[in-house]
Amino acid sequence: MRHLVLDTETTGLSAKDGHRIIEIGAVEMLNLSVTGRSLHLYINPERDIDVGAQDIHGLSSEFLADKPIFSDILTEFTDFIKDDFLVIHNAPFDIGFLNAEFSRCGHPPLSMERVIDTLPLARQKYPGAQASLDALCRRFGVDNSHRDLHGALIDADLLASVFVELKGGRQPGLKLEDGTEDKPSNNKISGEGTNLSGFILSERSVRPARTFAISGIESAAHKDLLAKMNNPIWLR
Repeated sequence: MRHLVLDTETTGLSAKDGHRIIEIGAVEMLNLSVTGRSLHLYINPERDIDVGAQDIHGLSSEFLADKPIFSDILTEFTDFIKDDFLVIHNAPFDIGFLNAEFSRCGHPPLSMERVIDTLPLARQKYPGAQASLDALCRRFGVDNSHRDLHGALIDADLLASVFVELKGGRQPGLKLEDGTEDKPSNNKISGEGTNLSGFILSERSVRPARTFAISGIESAAHKDLLAKMNNPIWLR
């Protein structure tokens, strides 16, 4: 399955206020593995950049002055993402900006049905915990030390690693170093000791539970949640 992990940088916080996209980064994944293919575009927004936004991403109007406008990169962008799933952190923000740009170009909007939003995914998996991209990198041990400023391609690459962990990790439960292997069998009938493809599964060691350190903020949030509950089982 193909996913495109995507991020954008913009001139400000609201597409409804006329702010525009200035950078797009997209990383290709096949079956939860980064392929090495990516798309990185700088875009001339044809308007000023808010000071607060520039402090976040470091992109200036002077730097973007000679870059193509969005309509000039539209075909390159849509050819790259095709009709595959888009993985985005806080997707309504990026999709809102992309669809505003699509509308200016007379192009049909992107559907949220093809979008996987990692922000609610993280909040559902870790209730009460911080769910920013930086926080998730810390939780999963993803190195983001090179992220001094926000950058679309850098953030998309980090999100690709985070997405794999949110999905359970690459090949969860597979352990190659214990010397066990699947042994072929002539028995094609499913039964005890075989799987449906006719392979006998040898004994495997049990994969230990994955644990993550709880921060002080997470612990405090848990205590606040318990205080609001009626006789929670965790306090019995």
